[in-house]
Amino acid sequence: MGEQSEISGKGSDEQVLDDMIAEADTGARAPIGFSYHVLWVIPLIWSLFQLWYSSPLPTMLRVFILDGNQARSIHLAFAIFLTFLAFPATKRSPRDRIPALDWALALIGAFCAGYLYLFYADLADRPGAPIKQDVIIAAIGIVVLLEATRRALGPPLMVVAIVFLIYTFAGPHMPDVIAHKGASLNKGMSHYWLTTEGVFGIALGVSTSMVFLFVLFGSMLEKAGAGNYFIQVAFALLGHMRGGPAKAAVVSSGMTGLVSGSSIANVVTTGTFTIPLMRKVGFPAEKAGAVEVASSTNGQLTPPIMGAAAFLMVEYVGISYVEVIKHAFLPAIISYIALVYIVHLEAMKADMKGLPRLTERSWMQSLLSFLMTIIGLMVLSGAVYYGLGWIKDVSGEATPFVSTLLLIIAFIGLVKFASGYPDLAMTDDIEVLPEPGPTIKVGLYYLLPVVVLVWCLTVERLSPGLSAFWAAAFMMFVVVAHKPLLAIFRGQGSDMAMRFTEGLTDLFDGLVSGARNMIGIGVATATAGIVVGTITLTGIGQVMVEFIEVISGGHLMLILLFTAVISLILGMGLPTTANYIVVSSLMAPVVVQLGAENGLIVPLIAVHMFVFYFGILADDTPPVGLAAFAAAAISGGDPIRTGIQGFTYDIRTAILPFLFIFNTELLMIGIEGPVHLIMTVVVAVAAMLVFAAATQGFFLTKSRLWESLVLLAVAFIFFRPGYFMDKAYPPLEAVPAAQIYEAAESLSAGAQIQVRVKGLDLNDNEIDKVVMLPVGDAKTGKERMLKAGLELRRDGDKMMVDNVVFGSAAEKQKIDLDWEIAGVLKKADRPAKQWMYIPAILLLGLIILLQRRRREAA
Repeated sequence: MGEQSEISGKGSDEQVLDDMIAEADTGARAPIGFSYHVLWVIPLIWSLFQLWYSSPLPTMLRVFILDGNQARSIHLAFAIFLTFLAFPATKRSPRDRIPALDWALALIGAFCAGYLYLFYADLADRPGAPIKQDVIIAAIGIVVLLEATRRALGPPLMVVAIVFLIYTFAGPHMPDVIAHKGASLNKGMSHYWLTTEGVFGIALGVSTSMVFLFVLFGSMLEKAGAGNYFIQVAFALLGHMRGGPAKAAVVSSGMTGLVSGSSIANVVTTGTFTIPLMRKVGFPAEKAGAVEVASSTNGQLTPPIMGAAAFLMVEYVGISYVEVIKHAFLPAIISYIALVYIVHLEAMKADMKGLPRLTERSWMQSLLSFLMTIIGLMVLSGAVYYGLGWIKDVSGEATPFVSTLLLIIAFIGLVKFASGYPDLAMTDDIEVLPEPGPTIKVGLYYLLPVVVLVWCLTVERLSPGLSAFWAAAFMMFVVVAHKPLLAIFRGQGSDMAMRFTEGLTDLFDGLVSGARNMIGIGVATATAGIVVGTITLTGIGQVMVEFIEVISGGHLMLILLFTAVISLILGMGLPTTANYIVVSSLMAPVVVQLGAENGLIVPLIAVHMFVFYFGILADDTPPVGLAAFAAAAISGGDPIRTGIQGFTYDIRTAILPFLFIFNTELLMIGIEGPVHLIMTVVVAVAAMLVFAAATQGFFLTKSRLWESLVLLAVAFIFFRPGYFMDKAYPPLEAVPAAQIYEAAESLSAGAQIQVRVKGLDLNDNEIDKVVMLPVGDAKTGKERMLKAGLELRRDGDKMMVDNVVFGSAAEKQKIDLDWEIAGVLKKADRPAKQWMYIPAILLLGLIILLQRRRREAA
């Protein structure tokens, strides 16, 4: 009887978790009968449509060719239709059937969203001149979209969008500081619904062309069993260490976070295994849940998907997808390494042990195995890179077919290799860790689709959407084929038909779940377009610059704190994607402009990463962090305490955005060679580990207060060595304006020159500011300044602006004719900032010496 109640209790917990994921990600409604089939078929059709649109087939076959605007219209039509079918209106609404009102709203919303596709030619004939029908459809569409947003994502994003709509139409009645002339209903509806400036703007375009395929790819990886494989590998490699299950939780959550678009789903997927095992080795309920929460939310920071924000950065920052991944890589890695270290410190404090292995290995055997693995990966990577490069030279146009054949051969070979080992099966009551070797070998073929994705992105330089299509297409083949092939190689040919049927079922389930995972993202990116549309329609962006400059006094650190708080507050109710769109649209230009006025080069990607990081941190910030509630449901702990503990673990993540604003080397910007790169990585990791030790109050042993303060100072010097160097040696020196050409010519190609300009704006206000201008790679200083957008003339002892090139960096900095170049700032000749590492290392050595003595004495 006791066992039965325990099983039923466990089942009810699993149901609670499933319901939590459904309510947050895929829709809480599970109807029966005809409605069930509709909720299965429509997502399937949506996935097939997205695969068709992203593939080269339409242009090859000249069938159903769509441009970006038409595809966005169809994409949003699917998202709104499924929102009203999958998400109930209220908690009291029926879950087992779909009311007639929801059917009506779904059809109306789908028609309004699809209006741009259905009447595409007519709308193209009357741009900017909507008829009465257009305005009515647009108004209804926005109302229905706001209701869909409320259902799928809760009230916060809907409220934000409504506030911006009110601001648009009530501009003249706003306070003077933010007032504007307002917009008519015709102009507003046309701008928001019938152009690419509002709902159907960049954000929805990215959702349509890139995000869907990556989410689909991750969904099919999960259906194929890759999620379980990642968890098993993490446990096999790390489970024997101190607090091993917690370290495995960090690594497995990081690996599943690579392909997962949801912190909550990540918590439930890995936490079901990891949290009970953390409890077993001694972690309290709240700390076990907090480790999983911190790991899962950080999974959204990890390339290549980054909660869909990576693709939005491509459009908003104007750099390639590979560049975004490069900039995001180091912060994500050092953040995860630090979390593993925090877990190690917690285990040291409590004197925890790891889980036993079947066979114990000496440290020499472990080191040899690690080195052989690294060497094997290097040899394999070299063989793939140069081997396929050779194939391209020999095969020419036949290379895709030859590469596909070789890929299939490699897949079959790895499946045959895996067939010699038993299938992975894990329960949450593991007593002895699996062997690392067999565990890794049984799922190596799961990595092939990831290899395809990375190859297409980095070597072939295909677009993210097309790269994701080829990776997803190969993943579909893997899902269907791996089970029948395993049956054949294991001599179970009689089971092949059943295994093939299972593979097809997994494929269709993956296509359906991928589409349902996209409902919230599709609606969020569309609604966030209202905010972006308001900025372009009303000019509130410039108002925000002036407003924030006033309340911050122009102090960059206050602006960054203000931006971080806004991101956290909005992120508590908005999904990551929507939060990123809203805050980056409002705040990124402000930080860049005011940074330039403070004489600091702030790359746009650094500001966008700053906003993105704080939006992610809201997932475990009490009182709303849903990931903490999911973890608490598994651990049995208090969700608020779990969230608070998770946030304390994430302090290391919260300081990173501030650091890479002031030290852009953390984003791989300004790296001058391999030695510089290695030094940057090593020092950044060391800095984060020292910071983690300082905030945990434990290093080699329990730290005294002054020791923690010294460790914080060491971490700060490691992270920003230029701060103290700047006090002794100013980083910039003033050069007379007459020497501007010489200063520009002395800079390295692609560098930025800091110029102080003075003049009157259109309202006769006196302007005196420092601007950053890229000088390009021309030979002479005069040509370089022209590249930056400035034609200058000498007027006595002064240098004046004679012309500003249209569309140039100078025009974007709002420099005008007849302004004076009041001075030039260039890098001063001073000692390298890396010399500051020496006192920091000496201080760290002192702390290590003192703590080692104390530990040995104890």
